[in-house]
Amino acid sequence: MTPGQLQPSSPAAGGAVGPTPAARRRRAMTLRVRLALLYTVLMGLILALVYSMALILMRSSLTTGVDDALRSSHAQFTELVEQFALTDPATDGERDEEGVLPRARKLFPNDVIQIEDLAYFSRDTLNRLALEAPTPEQQRQNLEQIHAVQRSYRYVVTGLSENQPLELSDEELLALIEAPNGRLYLTRNIRDALSDNVAPHRILVTLGPVRLAPPQLFTLPGTRAGTNPGLPPTLAITYVGRSMESVEDTLRRLQGVFALVMLSGLAVAGGLAVVLVGRALRPLQEVRQAAERIGGQTLAERVPEPQTHDEVQALARSINAMLGRLEASFEAQRRFTSDASHELRTPVTAISGHASYLLRRTNPGGQERESLNIIRSESGRLTNLITNLLELARSDSGALNLNRAPIFSSLFLGEIARELAPLAVSQDSALRVSGPDIPFEGDPDRLKQVIINLVGNALKAGARTVTLESSPQEEGREVRLSVRDDGPGIAPEHLARLFDRFYRVEDSRSRDQGGAGLGLSIAKGIVDAHGGRIWLESEPGVGTVAHVQLPVGDVPVLDDEDVP
Repeated sequence: MTPGQLQPSSPAAGGAVGPTPAARRRRAMTLRVRLALLYTVLMGLILALVYSMALILMRSSLTTGVDDALRSSHAQFTELVEQFALTDPATDGERDEEGVLPRARKLFPNDVIQIEDLAYFSRDTLNRLALEAPTPEQQRQNLEQIHAVQRSYRYVVTGLSENQPLELSDEELLALIEAPNGRLYLTRNIRDALSDNVAPHRILVTLGPVRLAPPQLFTLPGTRAGTNPGLPPTLAITYVGRSMESVEDTLRRLQGVFALVMLSGLAVAGGLAVVLVGRALRPLQEVRQAAERIGGQTLAERVPEPQTHDEVQALARSINAMLGRLEASFEAQRRFTSDASHELRTPVTAISGHASYLLRRTNPGGQERESLNIIRSESGRLTNLITNLLELARSDSGALNLNRAPIFSSLFLGEIARELAPLAVSQDSALRVSGPDIPFEGDPDRLKQVIINLVGNALKAGARTVTLESSPQEEGREVRLSVRDDGPGIAPEHLARLFDRFYRVEDSRSRDQGGAGLGLSIAKGIVDAHGGRIWLESEPGVGTVAHVQLPVGDVPVLDDEDVP
C-alpha cells in the first residue's frame, strides 16, 4: 500500500471521518428505492392480472356472441336446407363456379356452411362403429369408412371452395359422436372462396337429423303431388362457421389500450410510491440524522420522537433510552478517570519528591542509587500518564478549552522544527520544513502538542529524515499539516487501531522508547476539537505520513507588514 492510497475517509485512517455524503445518501435511499420498487411491482402485477382477466372475459364474451350467432345461423339453415335441393342433380346448373348456391350466399353472407349426408348410417350405427369397435385397428377402419361416406355426400353450401372443404380428424369425429348434444366447436384457418383471404373461423359442427330433400320431389303411391311430406330427415354433419377476424381485431385494439393504461398506471404508481414512501420514511430519516450528530461529547442530546404511534416512534424511544444509559456510563467513566488521576497525582508526586530528596541529601551506595533513580524515573512516567488521562477526560467531557489565534503554517512548523532539532541531532536525524505559509485559526499550544507528538513518534521509530509540510486543501478552505518520515513504516493491520487508547505497535516502539499509547488519542481529541481530522498513511519499508487537516477558520485579511 503506497502513500496516497488511503484517503481521510478510509477506515484505516484512524476512524477520523466516516463515509462520504454520497455514500450515506446512497445507503439512505436504498430502503426508499426498494419499497418504491416493491409497491410498483405489486401494482404492476395487479394491473397485469386485471388486464389478463379483462382480456379473457372480453374474449369469452365475444366468442359467446359468435357462438350464439352460429347457433342462430345453424337453426335457420336447417329450416331452409331442403329448399336448396342439394341432393337433386337437376339443381347443379344453378350453382356458380365455386359451388356456392347464390341464394345461400345471400341468406348467409357472413357464414361458412357445409353439410355431409350420412344417410347410410343411423346414430346407433355410428356409435357401434366408432365407439364399440373391438380393437383400435377395427375402430380406425370403421372411422375411415365413415370419412369415405362424408367425402362422397359432401355439399359445400357457401363460403368455401370445393377444393378445400372442411374435414374432421379421427379425434374430432369421435368427439362429435360422443358429444351428448351432438355439437362440437372448432377453430380453423379458412381461405375465403371469393377473396382468397385466410382468416381464423369459429365453426359449429353438429350431428343430427336434417331434411335435405324438398317435399315436392317425392310422391308416395296413392297420394297426390304436392301433398307428400317428403322423405324423413336423414343423419347429417352440418358445419356452420364465422370469421373471427373482427373479434381478433377488437382484442388487438383492446390490448393496445390496456397496455397504454398499464404503462401509465405503472408510471403514476411508481411516482406516488416514491413520494409516499419518502413521506413515510421521513421520521426515520430525521431520527437517523439526529443519531449521526450524537457523539461522545454530545450524549446529552436526544433523537426526536415523531408522534406517529408506530414502530418509528418506538425505535426513537428505544434509541433515547439507550443514549441515556450510554451517557450515564460515559459520565461514570470520565468521573472515575478524572477522580483517579487527581487522587494518584498526590502520592506519585510524594514518591518522586522523596526519591529526589534521598538522592540529594544522602549518600546511597551504587545499588541504592540505581533503585532510587528507577523510582524517580517511573514516578515521572506515571506522572505523564496521569496528565494524559486528565487530558483525555477533559476531551471526552468537552471541557477542552481552545485559545484560538491566527497561525502561519510554515512559521508554526519551523518553530517546532527548531525546538525539536536537538532531539533529532542526538538521534542522527534531520528535520525539514516545506510548503507555503498559509494563515489559519487554531490553538497554537494544542496544535504544537499534536505535531510534536507526531514528530516524536517518527524519531522514536528510527526515521533519518522527517519533513514537516503544509499545503492548502479544499480550494483554500482547509490547510493540511503533514509529517513525513522515511522510517520502517507501519503494517496495514495496525493502521486502523493507531488512535485507540493504550494501543502501541510493539515492533517499532518498545516500552523503553514509547509511552503508554495515549499520544495519538490525545492528538485526535485536539484535532476533533478544532473541527478537523487526522489520519496516517504508511507503507512498510518506505515510511509513514501523518496528516492533520484543519479548517482555515475566520482569519482576518493581513497585509505584508502584519506577517512576522
